[in-house]
Order: sequence, then structure tokens, then C-alpha cells
Amino acid sequence: MLPVSDRTYPTKLNELEMRLGYHFSDRSLLETALTHSSWSNERKHVAHNERLEFLGDAVLEICVSDVLYSRYPEEREGSLTRLRSRMVGEEKLAELANNIQLGECLRLGKGEEAQGGRKRPALLADAMEAVFGAVYLDGGQKAAAALVAKLYRGQWPDPDSTKKDKDFKTRLQEVTQAKFHALPAYIPRKTIGPEHALTFEVELRLPDGKSLFAKGPSLKRAEQEAASSALRLLEEKL
Repeated sequence: MLPVSDRTYPTKLNELEMRLGYHFSDRSLLETALTHSSWSNERKHVAHNERLEFLGDAVLEICVSDVLYSRYPEEREGSLTRLRSRMVGEEKLAELANNIQLGECLRLGKGEEAQGGRKRPALLADAMEAVFGAVYLDGGQKAAAALVAKLYRGQWPDPDSTKKDKDFKTRLQEVTQAKFHALPAYIPRKTIGPEHALTFEVELRLPDGKSLFAKGPSLKRAEQEAASSALRLLEEKL
């Protein structure tokens, strides 16, 4: 745990700035970005990083979208949406945080510290978003874009890789999360035919209210068929 009075903390922040490739004019923004609510709750009048996390999420999305738009001129919106979902998801953000040793600079409450919060992917991802928000407030869009370029260097994926080894349900979930911030729902409707040759019908409800129906020799197959149809429908409208 890194208490406020720890004399090494400013040095740790200096080292973090070097890894970020960005020097803050207002160091308090970086400190807030690294402050978990559990730390704040143990002290009075200490801001935590949730507001910066909110801002950083939007900043990161526009910066990543800008890179993808320029980097992949032949890709349609559906493909770009899948790519963006991969690049701004919790797993990727936690990876970025680990790459710059962000965890060792976090300010955590005693309980969160004891539970291993410094290595928890969700907490690291949130703090990484907060850092993007802090850089944006301190240096503007250009500084935030430069940070994205630095941290993501060499990590931009092949567009086709988002389609490989993924079933239709997984791909649809990524698209609806990115587009609607919600998940599709699968509802079994009826079973047709004799026991040895059953056909299952399922309804797929998209977050925008549209419904699709599909059939298959198993419930899982019917759901995959419905997801495949939904992906085609969404990409036709992109």
C-alpha cells in the first residue's frame, strides 16, 4: 500500500510519467486518476478516479476510432466496431496497464489492497481509462491521441483476426455491446418434430427492439443461426 505520506510516491509518479511519455502540468490529475474509491472512502475530501474513468472511456473510444478509421480504409463499420470493441475492452486495458506498471502506483484502501486489487484486471482497466481522461484534461485531444499511439504501438490487430475462432454469438455480443451498450437475448420458442429428429426454434431480441427467429437441430445451433442472421442484418445497415 502506498500512503499519501510515502516519500517515494512522487518518484513513482515521475517514473510512471516516463513510461507514459507524458509529463503532467497538473500532477493532481494523475494522482486522482490513480486513486481508487476505497482509498477515498478512508479519507475525507480526497477525490477518486470514477469521474476521470467516465471521461477517459469516451476519450479512448474516439482516439481508437480515429486510428482504426485511418488505418483500415477498406473496412466497413461493422468490422471497425468489432476492432474497437477488442481494443478498448477490459482485457486490453488491463494489459496496457500492466505494460506500464500502473498497478504499483495505485492508491488503494486497506481492504482492496488486502484482496489483491492492485492486480485485479477490472480495477486496472478502470484506472487506465482514468489516466486517459487525466491526460486529456491536462494536455487536450492531441496529448491523449499521442498516448494512445504510444501505448498501442505494435498492437493493432489484423481485421480478419476478429472473425477467426469466434462463433456468431460471441461476435454479435461484441457488436451489440459496442453499438448499443447492451446484450442480445435468446428466447426458446418451440420444439417441432419427433424425438429422434427435433427442430428447435429460438427468438433473438436485439437491444434496438428488433426480433429474429431461427431454427436448428439443437438449441445451440438455432441460437448460432439467429446470431448469424442478426450480424448480417446489422452489417447491412452499417
